[in-house]
Amino acid sequence: MSIPAAPPRPPSYDKKIALVLQGGGALGSYQAGVYEALSNSEYLPDWVAGISIGAVNAAIISGNAPEHRVARLREFWERITAPANSWPALFNGALGAGWGDDRQAAAVAAMFFGQPGFFAPRPPAEWMFGHTPASVYDTGALKSTLESLVDFDRINARETRFSVGAVNVRSGDFSYFDNAEIAIRPEHVMASSALPPGFPAVEIDGEYYWDGGLVSNTPLQYVLTYLPRRSRLVFQVDLFPARGPVPATLAETCERQKDIRFSSRTRIVTDALRHIHDVRHNINELWEKLPEALRATPEAQFLYAFGCVTTMDIVELVDRPRDVQGYSKDYEFSRGTMEARWVRGRADAEATLRASPWLAPRQPGVGARNFDVLAGTSQGAAMGA
Repeated sequence: MSIPAAPPRPPSYDKKIALVLQGGGALGSYQAGVYEALSNSEYLPDWVAGISIGAVNAAIISGNAPEHRVARLREFWERITAPANSWPALFNGALGAGWGDDRQAAAVAAMFFGQPGFFAPRPPAEWMFGHTPASVYDTGALKSTLESLVDFDRINARETRFSVGAVNVRSGDFSYFDNAEIAIRPEHVMASSALPPGFPAVEIDGEYYWDGGLVSNTPLQYVLTYLPRRSRLVFQVDLFPARGPVPATLAETCERQKDIRFSSRTRIVTDALRHIHDVRHNINELWEKLPEALRATPEAQFLYAFGCVTTMDIVELVDRPRDVQGYSKDYEFSRGTMEARWVRGRADAEATLRASPWLAPRQPGVGARNFDVLAGTSQGAAMGA
């Protein structure tokens, strides 16, 4: 049976397209699969924003010509999932059946030996004579990888909007590095990916930065609230599912608590932004119905400043594997698991494109809608939804 094609994008649906990529380490190949599907659609992003591994994927996408992006993503993910040495196989045999399979062996190997082109353990000499480094791993290899796969001149030419989030270590403030405002270098991507205590803080212009996921694991708020606002269709790719079964084993418990911890902020931010944009939208519609005398009052003028004519469609693509992945899933870099995540991301995005729920008519009073095709949910489709 043939798979139905996605409906054509009508000229009347003229929203700008954004791709929002959250953090999740090894889980990020799901995002690459999502992008591969989008690259073959009528919804090629004009703005890509990311945090942590999402920042790395965003840089590869924005820093290459559209026809080369999927190949560069593939090269990155194959490079960092190549075995560092023969130790994973030895771990798998030595740890015994209680450790399960090659995936757990790959996670243990990543902890001990790092991943090619990404990170490596600091040499023993750095831990001697009472000295303790500020991080477990060195990420110099990531800089070399970025320089070989990303054309930063292209990013800074602003062909595609590019934004990555990081946290200032001294102040605790959240910062975005945006090619609309500054020149982007590999260090900006590495700063967004510097999750402590594993990875070291990255120095940029005299300040030090850590992974933006410490504050927020999604750059959705930045994309939707950046002024001047534009009506947008946003594909938000989540690597940790909020919903899941009650755990029956310790391994399932460890995985489930990590999913809840990392997905909760994304869900809270998404719900809050949808409600806030509905308020903005309704302030603007109410303003059009007010008589001039009321418009002139200080109270009305105050509220009008918060109004907005834009409308937003937020499409969630959430990685929901059917089998237990384990607590170490975000640092389990085995090639087979990477490939499976990539295929899952592409299939989920293709199914979402075939449904295209954002093409349905918008109900009055709705400023933002939220769709999760694979979960069968739609929020904000009507007042009070």
